[in-house]
Amino acid sequence: MTALLPEIAELVVSALNLEIAMRRHRPDAPLFGEGLGLDSIDILELALVISKRYGFQLRSDNEDNIRIFSSLRALAAHIAAQRTK
Repeated sequence: MTALLPEIAELVVSALNLEIAMRRHRPDAPLFGEGLGLDSIDILELALVISKRYGFQLRSDNEDNIRIFSSLRALAAHIAAQRTK
């Protein structure tokens, strides 16, 4: 899963056209609010890209979404556990 962190970081930057270096963003730092400052629209866009790239659905009605998108590490762990590609 640790090897997946840089790949997911690059995916976040490219999918959302962020002008930051994700290597400066700590894997456990929040993606929302004071972290990267992502909002619900960003998460929807990111979920679509992740679904296409890794072959599984991230549903908007999933009660675990707050945990899944809480940090880069949490997102990478979820992708590692769910991916089919």
